[in-house]
Amino acid sequence: MYKSFSMELAGRTLTVDVGRVAAQANGAAFMHYGDTTVLSTATASEKPRDGIDFFPLSVEYEEKLYASGKIPGGFNKREGKASEHAILTSRVIDRPMRPLFPKDYRNDVTLNNLVMSVDPECAPEVVAMLGSAIATCISDIPFDGPCAMTQVGLIDGEFVFNPSYAQEKISDLQLTVASTREKVIMIEAGANEVPDDKMVEAIYAAHAMNQEIIAFIDKIVAECGKEKHSYTSCAVPEELFEAIRKIVSPEEMEEAVFTDVKQVREANISAIKDKLAEAFAENEEWLALLDEAVYQYQKKTVRKMILKDHKRPDGRAITEIRPLAAEVDIIPRVHGSAMFTRGQTQICNVTTLAPLSEAQKLDGLDETVTSKRYMHQYNFPSYSVGETKPSRGPGRREIGHGALAERALIPVLPSEEEFPYAIRSVSETFESNGSTSQASVCASCMSLMAAGVPIKKPVAGISTGLVTGDSDDDYIVLTDIQGLEDFFGDMDFKVAGTKDGITAIQMDIKIHGLTRPIVEEAIRRTHEARDYILDHVMLPCISEPRKTVGKYAPKIIQIMIDPAKIGDVVGQRGKTINTIIERTGVKIDITDDGAVSVCGTDQEMMDKAVEMIRIITTDFEAGQIFKGTVVSIKEFGAFIEFAPGKEGMVHISKIARERINHVEDVLTLGDKVTVVCLGKDKMGRISFSMKDVPKEAK
Repeated sequence: MYKSFSMELAGRTLTVDVGRVAAQANGAAFMHYGDTTVLSTATASEKPRDGIDFFPLSVEYEEKLYASGKIPGGFNKREGKASEHAILTSRVIDRPMRPLFPKDYRNDVTLNNLVMSVDPECAPEVVAMLGSAIATCISDIPFDGPCAMTQVGLIDGEFVFNPSYAQEKISDLQLTVASTREKVIMIEAGANEVPDDKMVEAIYAAHAMNQEIIAFIDKIVAECGKEKHSYTSCAVPEELFEAIRKIVSPEEMEEAVFTDVKQVREANISAIKDKLAEAFAENEEWLALLDEAVYQYQKKTVRKMILKDHKRPDGRAITEIRPLAAEVDIIPRVHGSAMFTRGQTQICNVTTLAPLSEAQKLDGLDETVTSKRYMHQYNFPSYSVGETKPSRGPGRREIGHGALAERALIPVLPSEEEFPYAIRSVSETFESNGSTSQASVCASCMSLMAAGVPIKKPVAGISTGLVTGDSDDDYIVLTDIQGLEDFFGDMDFKVAGTKDGITAIQMDIKIHGLTRPIVEEAIRRTHEARDYILDHVMLPCISEPRKTVGKYAPKIIQIMIDPAKIGDVVGQRGKTINTIIERTGVKIDITDDGAVSVCGTDQEMMDKAVEMIRIITTDFEAGQIFKGTVVSIKEFGAFIEFAPGKEGMVHISKIARERINHVEDVLTLGDKVTVVCLGKDKMGRISFSMKDVPKEAK
């Protein structure tokens, strides 16, 4: 039976239809917000997947271009692989929902969101986030919901909830917050140096709105919710833990894991596994669970030592950052490079500059964003963690880390008018042991400065972790978490920003939410750590952006011309502009408002191209001096080309001071000459002279 539910959300009506479509899914919500329409479904397999030690959750966000009245470009008129935006949206849905499923659940679960119509006033991302939560809550899939998500903008100092695309473009904040009834469970933000206090205020304004949505979801579940199905638990049996503890004492496990060298720790754990495998050689059931059991044993050991004894695996203090190092110019011939090292995490970043025409073109549902001038990409090869695995291109994690670093640096980039370049920043992970995304922010910032990009302020990033006890006030916040503290801890709270404010946040947790004191302490700790990294490592390495771009980087000269003259510069079928490019070897970009960018590495050729464009777009007036080439000789005179498509004639009587009988007596094709414009003759034609050129101009 089909039922419909509605609520007013941020000034617009949100409607959820249940039972109308997709009846064979475990749960389905047909979502409408304004004219935005999204079908959200939740499905689960009947049995757990064999041979895995994780919860196999897949979240899909499908952008159908018909939703915006578009046909896909290219030869194949069908949507292909998910766009980066779709992948990032899927990650934002996944992160808050994953911890709310049972930890011992191994059935495959897929949350699918099909975007079918887009209203620019109502972002489909918000609708998909809510739809996934509702579809899962009303399904028979075990889930400790409900949860809700709200986006917050900041325009002229005021919060805007679930902003439209147009509002997002002028907002100083793009914040997404997910909550349960009691706590915040996910934070994702990009910001224009928003102060810490304002950020916390925005987070909890969103949290308050999420409570209204949760109350709405409760009503839907009360009327349409299915009974949750039973499942086969994949938890490690307690008797196996007891047997392991008899062979490997807590003290022995503590000694194995507490070292500041990742490779030593892994060797210690490997030796323990070998010891246990030998002891359980005749128990195949326990051998199959051994890896997970040892992992859980490590986890309990590390958490106990951190929480009770304030002892970290590498011996650091709770607020201490690992050893830091920074270098610039480590790669020759590239436009800019830097390396940032924090403990056993090391990122090398390379910056490449190009004309604005090299900006990335985007084909998506948001018609207000069609290109991306700053492109940050992140790579995570297997050797960075000592593994062997073939490269298959960037996965969702790599795309997410690159987007986070990109978001962190965009607020400090110069405008196109100040710096008319497209910028590509690539972070290569050389070594990884925790928070490579924030090391990428630091390396990228220094690389940009080394490349001569006049950023407004330097940006640094750091991550904090969390270990919680049995009550809300029993917890430890850790500054600069390493991999082990991330794996065994409850939170990865990444914050990037300048000394004056936050530019990006990404918060992941493995528990059912954070209290406000934890959020406030994490933000305060990251600010202290960012300031330390800037003052003691990054700025001593490179204190400000270089005044000019590097030797191998393209140089750009930008001039303005009358928009009515653009056609003269381009010429018929592009003949004129292509001739300029062929003669000078430069690249030329022209915008509709008459901004012309000339890009090249040879300054002389760039100046020559600019001069050609100036001549083409200048109306001839008496007294102007031009240099040109003889391109045609007639009985009555010679035609001089001053620039491609721009010619003038010198009458035979104006070639030399003395009388000549033939033009060829003085000129031949290809001669370089200087002429002066005499203005219009009696017939209204522009007249030029060689003999009347002032001596100082020759």
